[in-house]
Amino acid sequence: MSETPFPQVIADGSKPAATGSDVRCRIAPSPTGELHVGNARTALFNWLFARHNGGVFVLRAEDTDLARSTKEAIDILVTSLRWLGLDWDEGLEVGGPHPPYRQMEGVERFAAVANRLLEEGRAYRCYCTPGELEDRRRAALKRGETPGYDGRCRTLSPQERAEFEAEGRPFAIRFQMSGRDVTVHDLIRGPTTFPGAAMEDFIILRSNGVPTYPLAAAYDDVRMQMTHVIRGEDLMPSTPRQLELIAALGAEPPAYAHLPLIIGPDGQKLSKRFHAVAVERFREDGILPDALVNYLALLGWSKDAKTTFLSREELIEAFDVSHVSRNPAVFDLQKLAWMNGHYIRETPDERLAPMVGEFLAASGLDADPAVVARAVPLIKERIHTLGEAPPMLGFLFGDAEPDEKARGMLGPDREGLLADALASLEALGDWNAEAIHEALNTVKERQGLSSKQAFQPIRAAVTGTLVSPPLFESMELLGRERSLERLRRALDAAVAAT
Repeated sequence: MSETPFPQVIADGSKPAATGSDVRCRIAPSPTGELHVGNARTALFNWLFARHNGGVFVLRAEDTDLARSTKEAIDILVTSLRWLGLDWDEGLEVGGPHPPYRQMEGVERFAAVANRLLEEGRAYRCYCTPGELEDRRRAALKRGETPGYDGRCRTLSPQERAEFEAEGRPFAIRFQMSGRDVTVHDLIRGPTTFPGAAMEDFIILRSNGVPTYPLAAAYDDVRMQMTHVIRGEDLMPSTPRQLELIAALGAEPPAYAHLPLIIGPDGQKLSKRFHAVAVERFREDGILPDALVNYLALLGWSKDAKTTFLSREELIEAFDVSHVSRNPAVFDLQKLAWMNGHYIRETPDERLAPMVGEFLAASGLDADPAVVARAVPLIKERIHTLGEAPPMLGFLFGDAEPDEKARGMLGPDREGLLADALASLEALGDWNAEAIHEALNTVKERQGLSSKQAFQPIRAAVTGTLVSPPLFESMELLGRERSLERLRRALDAAVAAT
Protein backbone atom coordinates (compact mmCIF):
# COMPACT_ATOMS: atom_id res chain seq x y z
CA MET A 1 0.00 0.00 0.00
CA SER A 2 1.17 3.49 -0.82
CA GLU A 3 2.73 5.49 2.00
CA THR A 4 1.83 8.82 0.36
CA PRO A 5 -0.06 11.37 2.48
CA PHE A 6 -3.81 11.14 2.28
CA PRO A 7 -5.07 13.05 -0.75
CA GLN A 8 -7.16 16.19 -0.69
CA VAL A 9 -9.78 14.76 -3.08
CA ILE A 10 -11.66 11.72 -1.87
CA ALA A 11 -11.45 8.70 -4.15
CA ASP A 12 -15.06 7.73 -4.75
CA GLY A 13 -14.97 4.63 -6.94
CA SER A 14 -15.89 6.57 -10.10
CA LYS A 15 -12.79 5.50 -12.00
CA PRO A 16 -13.25 2.95 -14.83
CA ALA A 17 -13.76 -0.50 -13.36
CA ALA A 18 -11.31 -3.28 -14.08
CA THR A 19 -12.38 -5.78 -16.71
CA GLY A 20 -11.40 -9.23 -17.93
CA SER A 21 -8.68 -11.17 -16.19
CA ASP A 22 -7.84 -8.13 -14.03
CA VAL A 23 -11.11 -8.60 -12.14
CA ARG A 24 -10.75 -9.64 -8.52
CA CYS A 25 -13.77 -10.00 -6.23
CA ARG A 26 -14.54 -11.85 -3.04
CA ILE A 27 -17.05 -13.21 -0.60
CA ALA A 28 -16.12 -12.26 2.94
CA PRO A 29 -18.76 -13.48 5.40
CA SER A 30 -18.54 -13.45 9.15
CA PRO A 31 -18.39 -17.18 9.97
CA THR A 32 -20.72 -17.26 12.94
CA GLY A 33 -22.97 -20.22 12.06
CA GLU A 34 -24.86 -21.56 9.09
CA LEU A 35 -24.63 -19.88 5.68
CA HIS A 36 -27.64 -17.60 5.19
CA VAL A 37 -29.15 -17.66 1.69
CA GLY A 38 -28.46 -13.93 1.47
CA ASN A 39 -24.74 -14.55 1.86
CA ALA A 40 -25.03 -17.50 -0.52
CA ARG A 41 -26.63 -15.22 -3.15
CA THR A 42 -23.85 -12.67 -2.62
CA ALA A 43 -21.24 -15.40 -3.02
CA LEU A 44 -22.95 -16.62 -6.19
CA PHE A 45 -23.07 -13.17 -7.80
CA ASN A 46 -19.38 -12.60 -7.03
CA TRP A 47 -18.54 -16.05 -8.40
CA LEU A 48 -20.55 -15.45 -11.57
CA PHE A 49 -18.96 -12.02 -12.04
CA ALA A 50 -15.45 -13.45 -11.66
CA ARG A 51 -16.11 -16.43 -13.93
CA HIS A 52 -17.84 -14.28 -16.58
CA ASN A 53 -14.81 -11.99 -16.73
CA GLY A 54 -12.17 -14.69 -16.42
CA GLY A 55 -11.08 -13.09 -13.16
CA VAL A 56 -10.31 -14.28 -9.63
CA PHE A 57 -12.80 -15.21 -6.91
CA VAL A 58 -11.53 -15.06 -3.32
CA LEU A 59 -12.95 -16.49 -0.07
CA ARG A 60 -12.05 -14.53 3.04
CA ALA A 61 -13.37 -14.99 6.57
CA GLU A 62 -14.09 -11.80 8.50
CA ASP A 63 -13.81 -13.52 11.86
CA THR A 64 -13.60 -10.48 14.14
CA ASP A 65 -16.56 -11.75 16.20
CA LEU A 66 -14.31 -13.64 18.59
CA ALA A 67 -17.10 -15.37 20.50
CA ARG A 68 -18.92 -16.83 17.48
CA SER A 69 -16.27 -17.19 14.76
CA THR A 70 -15.19 -20.74 15.51
CA LYS A 71 -13.41 -23.36 13.42
CA GLU A 72 -16.69 -25.27 13.25
CA ALA A 73 -18.42 -22.21 11.79
CA ILE A 74 -15.69 -21.81 9.17
CA ASP A 75 -15.99 -25.51 8.31
CA ILE A 76 -19.74 -25.04 7.77
CA LEU A 77 -19.06 -22.07 5.50
CA VAL A 78 -16.54 -23.98 3.40
CA THR A 79 -18.73 -27.10 3.19
CA SER A 80 -21.80 -25.13 2.15
CA LEU A 81 -20.00 -23.22 -0.60
CA ARG A 82 -18.49 -26.42 -1.93
CA TRP A 83 -21.89 -28.14 -1.88
CA LEU A 84 -23.24 -25.24 -3.95
CA GLY A 85 -20.36 -25.75 -6.37
CA LEU A 86 -18.90 -22.28 -5.87
CA ASP A 87 -15.17 -22.90 -6.10
CA TRP A 88 -12.68 -20.17 -5.24
CA ASP A 89 -9.24 -19.37 -6.63
CA GLU A 90 -7.71 -17.90 -3.47
CA GLY A 91 -8.57 -17.97 0.17
CA LEU A 92 -9.46 -20.37 2.95
CA GLU A 93 -7.98 -23.85 2.49
CA VAL A 94 -6.64 -22.81 -0.93
CA GLY A 95 -4.08 -20.15 -0.08
CA GLY A 96 -2.83 -17.51 -2.45
CA PRO A 97 -0.54 -14.51 -2.77
CA HIS A 98 -2.35 -12.28 -0.23
CA PRO A 99 -2.52 -14.13 3.08
CA PRO A 100 -3.89 -14.23 5.67
CA TYR A 101 -7.43 -15.04 4.56
CA ARG A 102 -8.77 -15.00 8.10
CA GLN A 103 -8.78 -11.44 9.39
CA MET A 104 -7.80 -12.33 12.94
CA GLU A 105 -4.62 -13.98 11.72
CA GLY A 106 -1.94 -11.31 11.75
CA VAL A 107 -4.40 -8.94 13.40
CA GLU A 108 -1.54 -6.60 14.32
CA ARG A 109 -1.64 -5.20 10.76
CA PHE A 110 -4.81 -3.33 11.67
CA ALA A 111 -3.19 -1.73 14.71
CA ALA A 112 -0.34 -0.58 12.44
CA VAL A 113 -2.82 1.03 10.05
CA ALA A 114 -4.72 2.69 12.90
CA ASN A 115 -1.49 4.03 14.39
CA ARG A 116 -0.43 5.42 11.03
CA LEU A 117 -3.74 7.27 10.80
CA LEU A 118 -3.18 8.58 14.35
CA GLU A 119 0.22 9.93 13.37
CA GLU A 120 -1.15 11.58 10.25
CA GLY A 121 -3.99 13.26 12.12
CA ARG A 122 -6.80 11.29 10.48
CA ALA A 123 -7.68 9.37 13.64
CA TYR A 124 -7.66 9.97 17.37
CA ARG A 125 -7.96 8.13 20.64
CA CYS A 126 -11.47 7.95 22.04
CA TYR A 127 -11.72 7.46 25.80
CA CYS A 128 -15.53 7.53 26.01
CA THR A 129 -16.88 4.62 28.02
CA PRO A 130 -19.94 2.62 26.86
CA GLY A 131 -21.92 4.16 29.74
CA GLU A 132 -21.01 7.69 28.71
CA LEU A 133 -21.91 7.02 25.11
CA GLU A 134 -25.28 5.59 26.15
CA ASP A 135 -26.01 8.59 28.38
CA ARG A 136 -25.28 10.98 25.50
CA ARG A 137 -27.38 8.90 23.12
CA ARG A 138 -30.38 9.10 25.44
CA ALA A 139 -29.88 12.81 25.94
CA ALA A 140 -29.85 13.38 22.18
CA LEU A 141 -33.07 11.42 21.78
CA LYS A 142 -34.66 13.40 24.60
CA ARG A 143 -33.76 16.63 22.78
CA GLY A 144 -35.30 15.24 19.59
CA GLU A 145 -31.91 14.92 17.87
CA THR A 146 -30.52 12.03 15.88
CA PRO A 147 -28.14 10.12 18.15
CA GLY A 148 -24.56 9.73 17.03
CA TYR A 149 -21.03 10.32 18.20
CA ASP A 150 -20.59 14.00 19.08
CA GLY A 151 -16.84 14.20 18.48
CA ARG A 152 -16.10 14.69 22.18
CA CYS A 153 -12.62 13.16 22.12
CA ARG A 154 -11.63 14.80 18.85
CA THR A 155 -11.16 18.12 20.66
CA LEU A 156 -9.69 16.94 23.96
CA SER A 157 -6.98 19.20 25.33
CA PRO A 158 -3.51 17.76 25.97
CA GLN A 159 -4.24 17.96 29.70
CA GLU A 160 -7.49 15.98 29.36
CA ARG A 161 -5.74 13.32 27.34
CA ALA A 162 -2.94 13.13 29.92
CA GLU A 163 -5.47 12.68 32.71
CA PHE A 164 -7.20 9.84 30.92
CA GLU A 165 -3.86 8.18 30.23
CA ALA A 166 -2.78 8.59 33.85
CA GLU A 167 -5.88 6.83 35.15
CA GLY A 168 -5.33 3.99 32.66
CA ARG A 169 -8.63 4.50 30.94
CA PRO A 170 -9.05 2.17 27.92
CA PHE A 171 -9.36 3.82 24.53
CA ALA A 172 -10.55 2.97 21.06
CA ILE A 173 -9.27 4.64 17.91
CA ARG A 174 -11.73 6.69 15.85
CA PHE A 175 -11.35 7.73 12.25
CA GLN A 176 -11.86 11.45 11.70
CA MET A 177 -14.28 12.11 8.84
CA SER A 178 -13.55 15.12 6.64
CA GLY A 179 -17.05 16.56 6.81
CA ARG A 180 -17.25 16.67 3.02
CA ASP A 181 -19.99 15.03 0.97
CA VAL A 182 -19.07 11.63 -0.46
CA THR A 183 -20.54 10.29 -3.71
CA VAL A 184 -20.63 6.53 -4.15
CA HIS A 185 -20.73 5.49 -7.81
CA ASP A 186 -22.49 2.18 -7.42
CA LEU A 187 -22.53 -0.24 -10.37
CA ILE A 188 -26.17 -1.14 -9.66
CA ARG A 189 -27.67 1.97 -8.09
CA GLY A 190 -25.72 4.68 -9.85
CA PRO A 191 -24.35 7.71 -7.96
CA THR A 192 -25.53 8.29 -4.40
CA THR A 193 -24.28 11.27 -2.40
CA PHE A 194 -23.93 11.09 1.37
CA PRO A 195 -23.88 14.46 3.16
CA GLY A 196 -20.69 14.94 5.11
CA ALA A 197 -22.53 16.54 8.02
CA ALA A 198 -24.48 13.33 8.58
CA MET A 199 -21.44 11.06 8.92
CA GLU A 200 -19.84 11.11 12.35
CA ASP A 201 -16.40 9.85 13.25
CA PHE A 202 -16.35 6.07 13.70
CA ILE A 203 -14.29 3.52 15.60
CA ILE A 204 -11.77 1.60 13.54
CA LEU A 205 -9.93 -0.21 16.36
CA ARG A 206 -11.59 -1.30 19.58
CA SER A 207 -9.90 -1.01 22.95
CA ASN A 208 -9.08 -4.75 22.85
CA GLY A 209 -7.18 -4.34 19.57
CA VAL A 210 -9.90 -5.92 17.39
CA PRO A 211 -10.68 -3.96 14.22
CA THR A 212 -14.20 -2.95 13.31
CA TYR A 213 -15.81 -3.87 10.00
CA PRO A 214 -15.11 -0.55 8.20
CA LEU A 215 -11.36 -0.82 8.77
CA ALA A 216 -10.95 -4.59 8.48
CA ALA A 217 -12.97 -4.96 5.27
CA ALA A 218 -11.64 -1.83 3.56
CA TYR A 219 -8.00 -2.46 4.40
CA ASP A 220 -8.08 -6.13 3.37
CA ASP A 221 -9.93 -5.29 0.15
CA VAL A 222 -7.11 -2.93 -0.78
CA ARG A 223 -4.40 -5.28 0.49
CA MET A 224 -5.82 -8.16 -1.56
CA GLN A 225 -6.13 -5.90 -4.62
CA MET A 226 -9.89 -6.31 -4.98
CA THR A 227 -11.20 -4.54 -8.07
CA HIS A 228 -14.89 -5.04 -7.19
CA VAL A 229 -16.84 -5.36 -3.97
CA ILE A 230 -20.28 -6.86 -4.57
CA ARG A 231 -22.23 -7.02 -1.32
CA GLY A 232 -25.66 -6.48 0.21
CA GLU A 233 -27.32 -3.09 0.29
CA ASP A 234 -27.44 -3.23 4.09
CA LEU A 235 -23.72 -2.41 3.93
CA MET A 236 -24.22 0.66 1.74
CA PRO A 237 -23.93 3.08 4.73
CA SER A 238 -20.41 1.74 5.32
CA THR A 239 -19.25 2.58 1.82
CA PRO A 240 -18.72 6.37 2.08
CA ARG A 241 -16.82 5.86 5.33
CA GLN A 242 -14.65 3.19 3.76
CA LEU A 243 -14.00 5.39 0.74
CA GLU A 244 -12.70 8.16 3.01
CA LEU A 245 -10.65 5.63 4.93
CA ILE A 246 -9.10 4.19 1.76
CA ALA A 247 -8.38 7.69 0.47
CA ALA A 248 -6.70 8.58 3.75
CA LEU A 249 -4.35 5.66 3.18
CA GLY A 250 -3.49 6.93 -0.29
CA ALA A 251 -4.99 3.91 -2.03
CA GLU A 252 -7.46 3.46 -4.87
CA PRO A 253 -10.83 1.96 -3.87
CA PRO A 254 -12.53 -0.95 -5.61
CA ALA A 255 -15.73 -0.45 -7.58
CA TYR A 256 -18.81 -1.12 -5.45
CA ALA A 257 -22.10 -2.83 -6.25
CA HIS A 258 -24.79 -3.25 -3.61
CA LEU A 259 -27.29 -6.06 -4.10
CA PRO A 260 -30.97 -5.68 -3.19
CA LEU A 261 -32.25 -7.28 -0.03
CA ILE A 262 -33.95 -10.66 -0.03
CA ILE A 263 -37.32 -10.42 1.68
CA GLY A 264 -39.97 -12.87 2.78
CA PRO A 265 -43.56 -12.97 1.49
CA ASP A 266 -44.52 -10.56 4.29
CA GLY A 267 -42.27 -7.91 2.81
CA GLN A 268 -39.86 -8.05 5.75
CA LYS A 269 -36.18 -8.96 5.67
CA LEU A 270 -35.83 -12.71 5.23
CA SER A 271 -35.56 -14.42 8.59
CA LYS A 272 -36.29 -17.64 10.42
CA ARG A 273 -39.86 -16.59 11.12
CA PHE A 274 -40.51 -17.31 7.42
CA HIS A 275 -38.56 -20.54 7.01
CA ALA A 276 -35.19 -21.99 7.83
CA VAL A 277 -33.04 -19.63 5.75
CA ALA A 278 -29.69 -21.42 5.90
CA VAL A 279 -28.23 -23.27 2.94
CA GLU A 280 -27.74 -26.29 5.19
CA ARG A 281 -31.47 -26.48 5.90
CA PHE A 282 -32.35 -26.48 2.21
CA ARG A 283 -29.81 -29.21 1.66
CA GLU A 284 -31.40 -31.27 4.44
CA ASP A 285 -34.83 -30.70 2.90
CA GLY A 286 -33.63 -32.26 -0.33
CA ILE A 287 -33.05 -29.23 -2.54
CA LEU A 288 -30.45 -29.95 -5.22
CA PRO A 289 -27.46 -27.59 -5.40
CA ASP A 290 -28.02 -26.82 -9.10
CA ALA A 291 -31.64 -25.88 -8.38
CA LEU A 292 -30.70 -23.62 -5.47
CA VAL A 293 -27.95 -21.92 -7.50
CA ASN A 294 -30.37 -21.34 -10.39
CA TYR A 295 -33.03 -19.99 -8.03
CA LEU A 296 -30.65 -17.69 -6.12
CA ALA A 297 -29.37 -16.28 -9.40
CA LEU A 298 -32.90 -15.10 -10.19
CA LEU A 299 -33.25 -13.20 -6.92
CA GLY A 300 -32.64 -9.72 -8.26
CA TRP A 301 -31.26 -10.66 -11.69
CA SER A 302 -32.54 -12.31 -14.84
CA LYS A 303 -31.21 -13.14 -18.25
CA ASP A 304 -34.43 -11.94 -19.90
CA ALA A 305 -38.16 -11.82 -19.25
CA LYS A 306 -38.84 -15.46 -20.13
CA THR A 307 -35.87 -17.67 -19.22
CA THR A 308 -36.11 -19.51 -15.89
CA PHE A 309 -33.86 -22.54 -16.09
CA LEU A 310 -30.16 -21.88 -16.72
CA SER A 311 -27.19 -24.16 -16.30
CA ARG A 312 -24.10 -22.86 -14.54
CA GLU A 313 -22.43 -22.35 -17.89
CA GLU A 314 -25.40 -20.33 -19.14
CA LEU A 315 -25.45 -18.27 -15.94
CA ILE A 316 -21.75 -17.48 -16.30
CA GLU A 317 -22.16 -16.47 -19.93
CA ALA A 318 -25.20 -14.25 -19.31
CA PHE A 319 -24.38 -12.63 -15.96
CA ASP A 320 -24.04 -8.84 -15.97
CA VAL A 321 -23.97 -7.03 -12.63
CA SER A 322 -25.40 -3.87 -14.23
CA HIS A 323 -28.59 -5.83 -14.91
CA VAL A 324 -29.19 -6.54 -11.23
CA SER A 325 -32.41 -4.95 -9.99
CA ARG A 326 -32.46 -2.24 -7.35
CA ASN A 327 -35.69 -3.62 -5.89
CA PRO A 328 -35.92 -6.19 -3.07
CA ALA A 329 -36.24 -9.81 -4.19
CA VAL A 330 -38.99 -11.97 -2.67
CA PHE A 331 -37.96 -15.46 -1.60
CA ASP A 332 -40.68 -17.81 -2.87
CA LEU A 333 -40.49 -21.31 -1.38
CA GLN A 334 -43.09 -22.67 -3.78
CA LYS A 335 -41.12 -21.51 -6.79
CA LEU A 336 -37.94 -23.02 -5.37
CA ALA A 337 -39.71 -26.36 -4.83
CA TRP A 338 -41.17 -26.21 -8.34
CA MET A 339 -37.74 -25.52 -9.83
CA ASN A 340 -36.22 -28.28 -7.73
CA GLY A 341 -38.81 -30.73 -9.05
CA HIS A 342 -37.70 -29.81 -12.56
CA TYR A 343 -34.08 -30.52 -11.67
CA ILE A 344 -35.03 -33.84 -10.09
CA ARG A 345 -36.84 -34.89 -13.26
CA GLU A 346 -33.87 -33.82 -15.37
CA THR A 347 -31.38 -35.78 -13.26
CA PRO A 348 -30.49 -39.18 -14.77
CA ASP A 349 -31.83 -42.09 -12.73
CA GLU A 350 -28.36 -43.47 -12.10
CA ARG A 351 -27.33 -40.18 -10.46
CA LEU A 352 -30.59 -39.64 -8.63
CA ALA A 353 -30.75 -43.10 -7.04
CA PRO A 354 -27.73 -42.65 -4.71
CA MET A 355 -29.10 -39.25 -3.62
CA VAL A 356 -32.45 -40.81 -2.74
CA GLY A 357 -30.60 -43.63 -0.99
CA GLU A 358 -28.84 -41.11 1.26
CA PHE A 359 -32.16 -39.62 2.33
CA LEU A 360 -33.60 -43.06 2.99
CA ALA A 361 -30.59 -43.94 5.14
CA ALA A 362 -30.88 -40.64 7.01
CA SER A 363 -34.49 -41.59 7.79
CA GLY A 364 -33.29 -44.82 9.41
CA LEU A 365 -34.24 -47.10 6.53
CA ASP A 366 -31.95 -49.92 5.43
CA ALA A 367 -32.55 -49.47 1.73
CA ASP A 368 -31.31 -51.97 -0.84
CA PRO A 369 -29.60 -49.87 -3.55
CA ALA A 370 -30.90 -52.18 -6.27
CA VAL A 371 -34.49 -51.65 -5.12
CA VAL A 372 -33.93 -47.89 -4.81
CA ALA A 373 -32.64 -47.82 -8.38
CA ARG A 374 -35.85 -49.53 -9.58
CA ALA A 375 -38.04 -47.27 -7.46
CA VAL A 376 -36.56 -43.92 -8.51
CA PRO A 377 -38.23 -43.83 -11.96
CA LEU A 378 -41.59 -44.36 -10.21
CA ILE A 379 -41.29 -41.30 -7.95
CA LYS A 380 -39.19 -38.71 -9.77
CA GLU A 381 -42.27 -37.24 -11.46
CA ARG A 382 -44.11 -37.09 -8.13
CA ILE A 383 -41.66 -35.36 -5.80
CA HIS A 384 -40.37 -31.80 -5.52
CA THR A 385 -37.60 -32.48 -3.01
CA LEU A 386 -35.50 -35.49 -2.09
CA GLY A 387 -36.94 -35.19 1.40
CA GLU A 388 -40.29 -36.36 0.01
CA ALA A 389 -38.79 -39.71 -1.05
CA PRO A 390 -38.56 -41.52 2.33
CA PRO A 391 -42.28 -41.21 3.17
CA MET A 392 -43.11 -42.39 -0.32
CA LEU A 393 -40.70 -45.34 -0.42
CA GLY A 394 -40.51 -46.30 3.23
CA PHE A 395 -42.98 -49.18 2.73
CA LEU A 396 -40.38 -51.01 0.65
CA PHE A 397 -37.88 -51.18 3.52
CA GLY A 398 -40.00 -51.24 6.68
CA ASP A 399 -43.14 -52.81 8.12
CA ALA A 400 -45.44 -50.16 6.65
CA GLU A 401 -47.83 -50.01 9.59
CA PRO A 402 -50.86 -48.11 8.18
CA ASP A 403 -51.00 -44.42 9.12
CA GLU A 404 -54.20 -42.74 10.28
CA LYS A 405 -55.55 -42.01 6.81
CA ALA A 406 -54.69 -45.52 5.62
CA ARG A 407 -56.48 -47.06 8.60
CA GLY A 408 -59.57 -45.10 7.60
CA MET A 409 -59.63 -47.06 4.34
CA LEU A 410 -59.40 -50.47 6.05
CA GLY A 411 -62.59 -50.75 8.10
CA PRO A 412 -64.84 -53.85 8.33
CA ASP A 413 -66.70 -52.76 5.19
CA ARG A 414 -63.56 -53.57 3.16
CA GLU A 415 -63.50 -57.25 4.14
CA GLY A 416 -65.09 -58.48 0.90
CA LEU A 417 -62.78 -56.40 -1.29
CA LEU A 418 -59.65 -57.45 0.57
CA ALA A 419 -60.60 -61.13 0.53
CA ASP A 420 -61.33 -61.02 -3.21
CA ALA A 421 -58.08 -59.21 -3.96
CA LEU A 422 -56.05 -61.58 -1.83
CA ALA A 423 -57.50 -64.67 -3.49
CA SER A 424 -56.96 -63.25 -6.98
CA LEU A 425 -53.35 -62.29 -6.28
CA GLU A 426 -52.53 -65.62 -4.64
CA ALA A 427 -53.60 -67.32 -7.85
CA LEU A 428 -51.21 -65.33 -10.03
CA GLY A 429 -48.49 -67.24 -11.84
CA ASP A 430 -46.34 -64.24 -12.74
CA TRP A 431 -45.69 -61.44 -10.26
CA ASN A 432 -45.28 -58.28 -12.29
CA ALA A 433 -47.06 -54.96 -12.57
CA GLU A 434 -49.01 -55.96 -15.67
CA ALA A 435 -50.31 -59.20 -14.15
CA ILE A 436 -51.14 -57.49 -10.84
CA HIS A 437 -53.01 -54.74 -12.67
CA GLU A 438 -55.05 -57.23 -14.65
CA ALA A 439 -55.95 -59.27 -11.55
CA LEU A 440 -57.00 -56.26 -9.47
CA ASN A 441 -58.90 -54.72 -12.38
CA THR A 442 -60.96 -57.91 -12.52
CA VAL A 443 -61.60 -57.60 -8.78
CA LYS A 444 -62.72 -53.98 -9.23
CA GLU A 445 -65.24 -54.94 -11.90
CA ARG A 446 -66.47 -57.92 -9.92
CA GLN A 447 -67.02 -55.74 -6.86
CA GLY A 448 -68.70 -53.01 -8.91
CA LEU A 449 -66.33 -50.34 -7.65
CA SER A 450 -64.50 -47.36 -9.17
CA SER A 451 -60.72 -47.49 -9.47
CA LYS A 452 -60.33 -45.26 -6.41
CA GLN A 453 -62.79 -47.32 -4.34
CA ALA A 454 -61.07 -50.56 -5.27
CA PHE A 455 -57.41 -49.64 -5.31
CA GLN A 456 -57.05 -47.16 -2.42
CA PRO A 457 -57.81 -49.77 0.29
CA ILE A 458 -55.30 -52.11 -1.33
CA ARG A 459 -52.74 -49.30 -1.46
CA ALA A 460 -53.41 -48.58 2.21
CA ALA A 461 -52.91 -52.23 3.13
CA VAL A 462 -49.75 -52.75 1.09
CA THR A 463 -47.92 -49.43 1.55
CA GLY A 464 -49.42 -48.16 4.83
CA THR A 465 -50.23 -44.80 3.21
CA LEU A 466 -52.46 -43.30 0.57
CA VAL A 467 -49.54 -41.55 -1.15
CA SER A 468 -47.15 -43.92 -2.87
CA PRO A 469 -45.68 -44.70 -6.25
CA PRO A 470 -48.04 -46.38 -8.76
CA LEU A 471 -49.74 -49.26 -6.95
CA PHE A 472 -49.05 -52.13 -9.32
CA GLU A 473 -45.38 -51.25 -9.78
CA SER A 474 -45.07 -50.78 -6.01
CA MET A 475 -46.41 -54.30 -5.40
CA GLU A 476 -44.02 -55.71 -7.98
CA LEU A 477 -41.11 -54.03 -6.20
CA LEU A 478 -42.31 -55.13 -2.78
CA GLY A 479 -42.56 -58.74 -3.95
CA ARG A 480 -45.22 -61.42 -3.83
CA GLU A 481 -44.78 -62.66 -0.27
CA ARG A 482 -44.58 -59.26 1.43
CA SER A 483 -47.51 -57.90 -0.58
CA LEU A 484 -49.71 -60.89 0.21
CA GLU A 485 -48.69 -60.88 3.87
CA ARG A 486 -49.77 -57.24 4.23
CA LEU A 487 -53.09 -57.94 2.55
CA ARG A 488 -53.69 -60.88 4.94
CA ARG A 489 -52.87 -58.63 7.91
CA ALA A 490 -55.34 -56.00 6.70
CA LEU A 491 -58.01 -58.65 6.09
CA ASP A 492 -57.55 -60.14 9.55
CA ALA A 493 -57.92 -56.64 11.07
CA ALA A 494 -61.13 -56.05 9.08
CA VAL A 495 -62.57 -59.39 10.16
CA ALA A 496 -61.66 -58.72 13.80
CA ALA A 497 -63.45 -55.35 13.64
CA THR A 498 -66.79 -56.86 12.54
